[in-house]
This record gives sequence, structure tokens and C-alpha cells, in this order.
Amino acid sequence: MRRIQMTVDGKAHVAEVEPRLLLIHHLRENLGIGGVHSGCDTTNCGACTVLMDGESVKSCTVLAVQADGHEITTVQGLSENGEWHPMQRAFHEAHGLQCGYCTPGMIMASISLLEENPNPTEEEIRENLEGNLCRCTGYENIVKAVQQAAQEMQGSSTAAS
Repeated sequence: MRRIQMTVDGKAHVAEVEPRLLLIHHLRENLGIGGVHSGCDTTNCGACTVLMDGESVKSCTVLAVQADGHEITTVQGLSENGEWHPMQRAFHEAHGLQCGYCTPGMIMASISLLEENPNPTEEEIRENLEGNLCRCTGYENIVKAVQQAAQEMQGSSTAAS
């Protein structure tokens, strides 16, 4: 067993874990964070995507011990004061989800994209989300949601300056 410490959705957590435990299993089973979905366990679907220190990672490919000392953000940690993150709101408003299984991973990967590229083209959005599979939507409304969130996030960052 190995002692690890990480901040998850703004809260500090200390745990004793087996060195082979995947981050997704630590988040879901040890910390009770159900918004991180387990889809394929092979890195193909992206349903388990979280942000580690602001960068999107597939939590089925990261050992919990590798996240020691890092800040993890899940879809459940995005809202502030009961207000949805602009990406969450855009997915809802643009109907970027159907069954919802892929949605947390799509949202987290899209937030990471906008951190790197605040105004991506449709092609750049599609390219960035290649590692996140959706079997329901056809991606059209997902792309629209990312574009909507990009506009909103640019507007809020401009207003804050």
C-alpha cells in the first residue's frame, strides 16, 4: 500500500492505495465520484476524462499513485456557487448530449481544448475530441456546444479584464 494525497474538486484527500490502482477506480470507488464514467478501460472512449492540473487525461490510463500531489478536477467539480460551468451550460443548451454517458469526458476534454485554444475552428474541435467517443449524437451538437462555450468564455474573460 502507498499513501497518496491529491486535491479532487477542490477538496484534499489522503488515502492508502495499492500501487496498481487506476485513478478512475480511486475516484469512483474510494472517493464516490460517480461523474467519472468507466467506458472501455482501454483509452478508446474518453468517458473517464478528467483534468489533472488543468490538462485532460483519461483516468483509466493513470495510476492513482501517479496523481499523488496533483489537482484533479472532475465534471462534478466544475460548478461554482451552484452555477454550471459555461461548458456544462452549453452542452445542455445546444443539446450536445443524448444518453449522457460520454458527456462528462466530452466536457472535460473540451475545457482543456479551450484552455489551449480559446477560439478553435470546427475542424480543431473535431480533431481534439477524436479520443472521446459518442454513440448517440453524431457530434454536430457537441461541436456547437463547444463553439457556444468558447464564445461565452471569451466574453467572460474579456469582461473580467
